Amino acid sequence: MLGDRLGHRLDPFLYNAYKKLFGENGNPNLFTLLGFFSTLGASLLVLEGFWLFAGLFLIVSGLFDLLDGVIARNLGKATVFGSFFDSVMDRYSDLLFLLALIIHGLGEENAALVVLASVVAIGTALIPYVRAKAESLQIPCHTGLMERAERIILLSLGTLLNRIEPVLWILAVLTHVTVLQRIYHVWKKIRNSNIEIRNKF
Repeated sequence: MLGDRLGHRLDPFLYNAYKKLFGENGNPNLFTLLGFFSTLGASLLVLEGFWLFAGLFLIVSGLFDLLDGVIARNLGKATVFGSFFDSVMDRYSDLLFLLALIIHGLGEENAALVVLASVVAIGTALIPYVRAKAESLQIPCHTGLMERAERIILLSLGTLLNRIEPVLWILAVLTHVTVLQRIYHVWKKIRNSNIEIRNKF
């Protein structure tokens, strides 16, 4: 939802800042990897209980996630593999951080945290899966309240403020609401298509 509203409006500002620092050189896949390793760092910091620094690392990861697309588009380096690689590493990043929360919850004997993070992990995995499956059926599927940008923002706030459980409650509900929104969206598109086909006959 947030990504759809912003679109590529931030591209000129981010690219100009990048160009001043690095010129017109860069590999978007490198920034994809940097985003992943930033999330890995955030995950390790969570395991050590350093919530503020974990939140900062998540914010850096989100920035790298923006930059890889900006660089690819503005330097003419957008490729099919780059898009694929970015999606795969995003899934690794999302689930790795939630795994760190689960491990932390187990170490603290915090059953609520373990269950919440697990429920969020299921929703987080299903959101892109539903979209990918829909698009394999030639149905665009960008709908829903809790896309990746929203999830990263909420998780960053939760870790920065050491208030991760309230954030996980929100995500536990809204990730699955998003899955249901996408299922309904696909059902409606298929239903309308079927109506159009029946009308032709």
